Amino acid sequence: MALDRLVMAFAGVMILLSLALTLWVSSYFMWFTAFIGVNMLQAAFTGFCPAALIFKKLGAKAGCAFR
Repeated sequence: MALDRLVMAFAGVMILLSLALTLWVSSYFMWFTAFIGVNMLQAAFTGFCPAALIFKKLGAKAGCAFR
């Protein structure tokens, strides 16, 4: 799987997980959801994505979004 698809899938899973934690554990997990959203927005403007760096070090091949 390409790096950009891995990053998008990871972000989607983290958002769904944070929403489930907000619903079933504590409303404070909404801050986790906000952090994920801010990180995605930051990556869109700067091109820097920590998850992309980690996946790249794990051997994911570069896609068209993150190189």
